Amino acid sequence: MSASTVTHSRLHRTLAPWLTSMAVLCCALTTGPAVAQSGSAAASAWKPGKATEFIVPSGAGAALDQAARKLTELLARDGHAPQFVVSNKSGAHAIAALESLHRHPGDAHTLMTLSTSYGNSLAQNALPAHLQKGTPLVTLLREFTTVVVRADSPLRNAQDLIAQLRQDPEKYSIGIATTLGNHIHLGVAKPLQQGGVNIQKLRIVPYKSSAESMVALAGGHLDVVSATTPNLLPYLQSGRVRVLAIAADQRLEGLFAQSPTWKEQGIDYVSDSFQGVMTAPGASAAQQAYWVNALRKVSETREWRDFVRMNQWEPIFLGPQDTARALNAQVERSHALLSELGLLPAGTSRIAQAR
Repeated sequence: MSASTVTHSRLHRTLAPWLTSMAVLCCALTTGPAVAQSGSAAASAWKPGKATEFIVPSGAGAALDQAARKLTELLARDGHAPQFVVSNKSGAHAIAALESLHRHPGDAHTLMTLSTSYGNSLAQNALPAHLQKGTPLVTLLREFTTVVVRADSPLRNAQDLIAQLRQDPEKYSIGIATTLGNHIHLGVAKPLQQGGVNIQKLRIVPYKSSAESMVALAGGHLDVVSATTPNLLPYLQSGRVRVLAIAADQRLEGLFAQSPTWKEQGIDYVSDSFQGVMTAPGASAAQQAYWVNALRKVSETREWRDFVRMNQWEPIFLGPQDTARALNAQVERSHALLSELGLLPAGTSRIAQAR
């Protein structure tokens, strides 16, 4: 795969954590009629009557895919749907995945991963109008981006990487997934820019999933990878990779206990990404309430909490209104950040919002 050169402009401010300003904007995303947080009354009025498709906007084996498969496993086990089918639909700005989600408006037998990448696509106004109408249901977790190299790399820490790229920004190939301008891309571009690297000349190589970019790194086809924590676990366990920096507030536990944060290496950067669930546009209050109630119950199970802990994620549960408000706030901030980094398409002058 050939490298892609990404154009950036000087960044003057840092991206605040998305939850701190989730109430700044009014909810512009479609959430349908108000859904009570308990969801008990409305949830009893509707339930899935056939197999439910869960769409994952990335390749198999990546972090989004792992979370979706665990969710559907627990939802099915606890009787929240007759059957689940997980469909992986990778592609730029998740357009293929969103096309499937929007194919049957008002039919909540289709769910889809909701992530920071969706907000970044809206911020870039990269989605056709008919794909901006999804229904956010819940937020389930925060995740952290990492920058990682092979264990035999001469790069020992973030300052080594910064020093080398200051001298020659094109020296290393950097793998990301899945789309230029998403949180995985920003998770390496922004802290390098803060370190004084001319990121206009970085060699950024997009892959269909972080699972694929990690395989490429281990095989010697990439020098550096930006990915979230779950994608690194088997490689850390076998000692094949080294984490140069992790964009968490403080050091994580387990296999990541020895992985330094950007902040402790002199770069004031914390990642700002999340995962949740959305459903088709036009979902009724009863449909929303059913899934919110089901997803809340699953998020409280020991199995889900253990799964989140194992992947070094931070559990958090937000319902439809709070999720939509937080997503709109993230879109607003990402639009400003992407503009400053030069990652908005030519002529983009407004923020796209789901309707």
